[in-house]
Order: sequence, then structure tokens, then C-alpha cells
Amino acid sequence: MKIESSNLETIAVRTSQYPTDEKCEFLLCGRSNVGKSSFINTVLGRKNYAHTSGKPGKTQTLNFYLVNSDFYLVDVPGYGYADVSKEKQRKFGLMIEEYIKTRENLKCVFLLVDFRHKAQENDVLMYNYLKYYEIPTVIVATKFDKVKTNQKEKCEKVLRESLNILPQDKFVVFSSVTKKGREEIYNILSSYLSEENN
Repeated sequence: MKIESSNLETIAVRTSQYPTDEKCEFLLCGRSNVGKSSFINTVLGRKNYAHTSGKPGKTQTLNFYLVNSDFYLVDVPGYGYADVSKEKQRKFGLMIEEYIKTRENLKCVFLLVDFRHKAQENDVLMYNYLKYYEIPTVIVATKFDKVKTNQKEKCEKVLRESLNILPQDKFVVFSSVTKKGREEIYNILSSYLSEENN
């Protein structure tokens, strides 16, 4: 897959604001500061396109990035950031839930987790939630470059076990620094898009 164009097409907080063109959509979710913006920038091949911030909790809407005029990457607010009020967290949760439960053109969710640590409680809850609704999920383990080579195998084992990843769900190690995992993400996107076009 070659990314020819990308554009933040739609910003939404409710169903009525979602795009209506019925293109395939791929959801990105994960904890605040797991590296969602860096993931988007790396996949789209654009520097600082999605705003990376030293302060987590920046994304507060559903952001629909139209890619190659063909499909959307949908970024949602990160979860688990303590400085966001309980009420705001609840609203974010409802906004994400509404999208996941009602969006028929959602093909797959990329669940971003930090490769360096075992899955947090929020990650496990999110993964189990996606499995409950039988939504195809790809676990993307970010910050792979920050782990020493002799620790990588152990980190992967701990992460897989703490999330209890089902055999049918893919696991991709990813680094926005070295671009490791980007081709694998492209292949996953391509396979869903070619299925849709056949």
C-alpha cells in the first residue's frame, strides 16, 4: 500500500456528524500517551500531522482521517488519563461505545498498547469489550524501539499473557522511530480493502 493522500476530513462527537459516504473505517484506540498520534503520523507518512503532545488527553473528539480517498482512520480520545474529569471520561466512553456499537462500516480496531509494560486494566477492559462485540482487533504494541533486544521476548510474552490475546487476533510490534510494523499495518489495511472490493 502506498499512501498518496490523507486529510482530517471530519471531526465528530455524535452519530449525526459521522461521514455518510460508507467507506471502510479502521478505529484506533488506546490509553492516553500510548503513541496514537505518532502511529497516525507514521502510517500516513506525515510529520506532526496528528498533533503529538507532551500532555496526554489532547484528543477529545472522533477524528476521521480520509486516506487515499478510499478509507478512514478514526482516532478516538485516549482512555485512562487521570487529569481528565470523571464526567469527561464518561462522555468519551459513551462516544466511543456509540461508535463501536452502531458503525456498520467499521472493519477492524487497532488497539494500541505499550510494548514495555504488561497490559493495564483499561487495556484489558477495552480488549474484552471488543471481543464481546466480536469486532476484529489488531493489537499494536508501540514503543518497541525503547526495549533492549534481550528484553523483547520477555516483554512480548508478558503483554500477550496479560491481555489474553485470542488466536485470531493479530499482534504487531510497532515503532514510530524505526517504522517497524508499518508495512504490516499496510498489509492488514490492504487485505480488508481488497475483501471489500471483491
